[in-house]
Amino acid sequence: MKKRTARLLFVNLFIVSLSIGQQLPDGFPDTERTKLSLNQGWKFHLGNPEAIYYQKNFDDANWKTINVPHTLELTSLTLDGIEDDKTQSVFQRNVGWYRKNIKVSDSRKKVFLEFEGAHQVTDLWINGKHVGQHSVGGYTPFHFDITEFVKRGETNQITLLLDNRRNEVVPPDPGPFDYVKFSGLYRDVYLVETDPLHVTFNWESLNSGVYITAPTVDPVHKNATINIKTAVKNERSAPTSVDLVTRILDKEGVAVLRLTQSKTIAPGEEFQFNQIGSLEDNVHLWDIDNPYLYRVNSVVLVNGKEVDFVENKIGLRKFQQDPERGFMLNNKPIKLIGFNRHQQYPYLGDAVPNSLHYKDMLQFKEFGFNVMRTAHYPQDDAILDACDELGILVYEEAPTWIAVSQNEEWWNNLEKAARAMVRNHRNHPSVVMWGGGVNHRGYVPRLHDAVKQEDPNRLTASQGARWTGWQASGLTDINANMLYGPFLWDRTEPIFAMEGGRGPKALAPYKKDSLMTGLIAWVAHAYYTFHPNHDKADNLIDKTRSGAMTIFRYPRPNFEWYKSELVEKPMVYIENEWKDGVEEIDVFSNGKEVELFLNGTSIAKSRPSQDTVYFGLDHPPFHFKNLKYRPGKLVAKAYFKDGTTIESVKQTPQKPYAIQLSLDTEGRTFVADGSDILVAYAKVIDKNGETVSDTDKLISFSVKGDASIIGDDAAINANPMFTEYGVAPALVKAGSTPGTITVYAKAKGLKTGSATVQLIPNDTNIIRSKAQPVYDFNRERVDIGAADQLLQFGWNAWNGEDEKANTYTLKEFPNSKVHIRPKSEDGIIRWLGEMNVIGKYGFAYGDGILGIDDEGIDLIFENLPKGTYKLNTWHHAPSSNSDSMDPNREKLKSVTVHQLPYETALTVSSEALKNNEDVKVIVTDGKEMQWEEPGTAELLFVSDGKNPVHINFKGDEKKGIWLNAFELSEAKD
Repeated sequence: MKKRTARLLFVNLFIVSLSIGQQLPDGFPDTERTKLSLNQGWKFHLGNPEAIYYQKNFDDANWKTINVPHTLELTSLTLDGIEDDKTQSVFQRNVGWYRKNIKVSDSRKKVFLEFEGAHQVTDLWINGKHVGQHSVGGYTPFHFDITEFVKRGETNQITLLLDNRRNEVVPPDPGPFDYVKFSGLYRDVYLVETDPLHVTFNWESLNSGVYITAPTVDPVHKNATINIKTAVKNERSAPTSVDLVTRILDKEGVAVLRLTQSKTIAPGEEFQFNQIGSLEDNVHLWDIDNPYLYRVNSVVLVNGKEVDFVENKIGLRKFQQDPERGFMLNNKPIKLIGFNRHQQYPYLGDAVPNSLHYKDMLQFKEFGFNVMRTAHYPQDDAILDACDELGILVYEEAPTWIAVSQNEEWWNNLEKAARAMVRNHRNHPSVVMWGGGVNHRGYVPRLHDAVKQEDPNRLTASQGARWTGWQASGLTDINANMLYGPFLWDRTEPIFAMEGGRGPKALAPYKKDSLMTGLIAWVAHAYYTFHPNHDKADNLIDKTRSGAMTIFRYPRPNFEWYKSELVEKPMVYIENEWKDGVEEIDVFSNGKEVELFLNGTSIAKSRPSQDTVYFGLDHPPFHFKNLKYRPGKLVAKAYFKDGTTIESVKQTPQKPYAIQLSLDTEGRTFVADGSDILVAYAKVIDKNGETVSDTDKLISFSVKGDASIIGDDAAINANPMFTEYGVAPALVKAGSTPGTITVYAKAKGLKTGSATVQLIPNDTNIIRSKAQPVYDFNRERVDIGAADQLLQFGWNAWNGEDEKANTYTLKEFPNSKVHIRPKSEDGIIRWLGEMNVIGKYGFAYGDGILGIDDEGIDLIFENLPKGTYKLNTWHHAPSSNSDSMDPNREKLKSVTVHQLPYETALTVSSEALKNNEDVKVIVTDGKEMQWEEPGTAELLFVSDGKNPVHINFKGDEKKGIWLNAFELSEAKD
C-alpha cells in the first residue's frame, strides 16, 4: 500500500541511514543533518595571549589533553587563597588555547561549530585561518560557519583562544558582581553539518530557527492551538521548492497533529514558515505535578526527499499573573516557592557536566520546589531541559549584577545576550518569566523591550531591591524584589520575592497572603564569591558563601523541613542530634501529631507549633522543649489523619567507627565521556550507624577502574577532604572506558567504606542518542446518520438509509470499506439524522443508527491493509433539544427512532481484538451532555490484510444498539 508506506514513515524496527551511517528509530527523519559532540580529546595550553598557536603545523604534542566541559584552572574552596574583590581583577583572568583535529564529510554540506557557551571572548581559527570572534559574553550560545574554511574528507585543525581577561564592554564585566565569573570551554561543543537548504540556529536573528507558541490553551476543555514558525535558509545555487512537514508527537511518538506548508525559496533567502493548528481533544497539560512534553518534529523536504530536520519539546500550559490570586498555572493559583541557583560547582567552577545540572533540579523536586531563578545569568541548556522534564518553573535573566556601564557597546552586548537567551530558551515550557531588569536596580526599559520583542508571551520581572529605592513593577509585568527585611510595600500590586530568606519563618508570610506571589529564597547552594563580608570569609578551608546546601549539594541543618511543607509523601524527621546537653528537639513532619519516645518510653507528645510566626504554613515545625537528656535511642512517631504512623530515629552518637560511602547515582547514569562527574559522600558513623558530626577526621578517596578523584593532580586540597556535618564529599570524574568503578574512602582508625557504579558507553552522535520513534498514522473520523445529519469539520459523513445495504468507503485507507449489518438475517438497521444534542461532538452522537437484532450488529472492515488498528466508537441514545427556530421540530412528528427501546450496556467483541478481551461500554442518553462524556469504546484489533474484520456490538436485553460515530486509526504493532 504505497500511501500508507509513505505516511507511516517506517518499515522495520530500525532504519539504517546510508548518508550518515547511523541507526535511527522507527520513522525518525533520515536527513543530511549530523550533530557530533566535540567534547573529547582537546589539547590545552594556559596563557600566552599573543602567541601564534593557531598555525596549522604548530606542534601541540606537549600540551595537556583535556575534555569539555573544562575550566582554565581548577580552584580550591578558598579560591586559591587569592585576595580579590568583586571586580575579580586577578582570579582566573587569563586566556586558554584549545586545539583539536576534526574530519568533515566529503560532500558539499554546510559545516558549523556550535558552542553552548564559553568564557568569555572566543576566537576561532581553522587550518591557521581566522574564522571570527564571539565577544557578546560567556553565558549564551553561538556558532561559526566554517564551510569555506574546511577541507573536505581531510583532517582539519581547530584552534580556539578563550580570553577571560577583564573586559570593559562584555557584561557582567567590568563589575562589580557578587559571584565569580569562571573560565574556559565550559559548555558543550558540537560539529554540525547540514544540507545547504537548512533550518537556521535560533539565536541568529529575531526570526531564525524554530519559535513555538500556544496562542490558546484551554485547561477546562483540554484543547490547544499551536503556532510553529520555522526559518529555512536556501544556500543552494538555485531557487528550490520546499515542503515543511511539522508533526506534533505525543509521548508515544504518535503524531497528533500534522502541518504542511510549501514555498519556493530563492538562493540566499531565509524564509520563515508559519504553521498553525489545533489539538481539539485530550490535550495533556504541562504542569508542576505532571510535566507532559510533546515533541515538535520539523522536516524539510525537497522533491519528497528529507533533507533537514530539527526537533523541539514543548509543554502546553496556560499561565498568568492575576492581580488578586497571584500566579496562575492552568487556571489554578499556585505559590511560587523555590531557590536561586548558581551554576558553579566546587573545584570546577562553571565547567559542570549535564548530569550535575540535572541532579540539581532533581534535588529541587525532591524537596518540593516548583520554581528556580537563574542567578544572575543565562544557564546551561541542560538545566532548562531538566526543569521541563521535572516540572519546575524558571525565571531566567541576562548576565549582570548591580553595576551598569555608561559604555554603549556594553549595553549593546547586554541586549544581545538577553536576546540570545530568549531565542535559545523560548521553546521551553518551564520558562515563565524573563528578568527585565538589573539585580537590585529595578526594571530596565531596554531589557524589558528587547525580551518582549523576542517573546511577547512570557512575563517580565523587575529585579529590584528595597535598599536601592522604592520599586514597583513599572514597565515589567511582575514586581519582583529582593525581600530580606520588612516589607516596604503599599499593596497596590502583587509582590514577588526573587530573593529572600529561607525556612519556615521566611515562607509563612508568602503562603498566607494571596498578594505575595511567592518566594525564591537565596540561595540553593553555597557559591564562590569575593564578597568581602560573607559568612565564611575568615575560614581558611572554605570561602564559599551562603547556601541552604553546601557547594557539594549536601543539605544543611533545617533544610529537611521543606519536605514536610511542600511534598505530599508522609514524612517525619528529627532535626537535632541526641547528645549530652540537648534540651530541645525540633521535628519536621506533615503528620497531625508527633510523639517522642526515649528508649521505648513516651516522653512528649505535641501538635505543630502554634507560634504566630508560622501562620500561613500547612505544616509548621514541632518544637519539644525542656527535655531531660538520657543517652540512648530517641524515636519520633508521627500520626496521620488516615491512622497510619511513621518513625524517625536518632541515637546518642558513639565514637567514630566506620565510613559509610554513597554515590549520588539516583536518577542518572555515569557516562564514559572523560568529563562526567559523580558526587561521593563519605559519612563518618558509629557502630549504630549514627552520623558522628563533630569528627575531625580527614577522609582520603581512591578509585579502582577508569575514573579519578577531582583534585588528585592539582594542589587544591580536595583529597583528603575534611568533613562538614560528619560528611566528606568528593567529585569522581569518569574516564573513557566503560566498566565497573569502585570508589573507596578511608581514614586512620575507621573502617573503610566503598561503593560501586557502572560506567556506561558514551555516544558522541547527538542525533542518534536523542532520537525517538515517529509514528504518523492514518486516521479517519466518520459521523454516522441519515442524510439530514449535521456534519462538522474534520469528520466524514456516512449517510445511510433504512432497509438498504449501506457501505462506506474510507477516505484515508484506500480501497478499504466499512459495512454495518445486523448479525442475523432477521435484524434491521434504522438511520437517524441530527437530533440537536448539546455537548462537545453532540453533532456526532446526536444521530447515528439503531441496530435491532438478538445477536447484535457488526461493523465490518473490508480490505484493510495488514497491521494493527485502534477503533474508537461512540454510543449515545439521543433526545432532541429542538426549539421553535429549529427545522428538526417538524421532523419529530414523524421520526420515532430515538424513542425505541435500547441497550444501556454493550459488549464489544471480535476475533481480531489484539488482547482477546471483550470491551464493555455504557450507553449514555439524553439531550443535555454539556458536562458529561458520551459512552465510548476503545479497542485495538489486528487485520491480516486478507480477511474482513468483524466487530460485534451486543447487549443482553435484545433491544436496540446505538452506534453514532467511529474513529479508525493505525496503531503501533
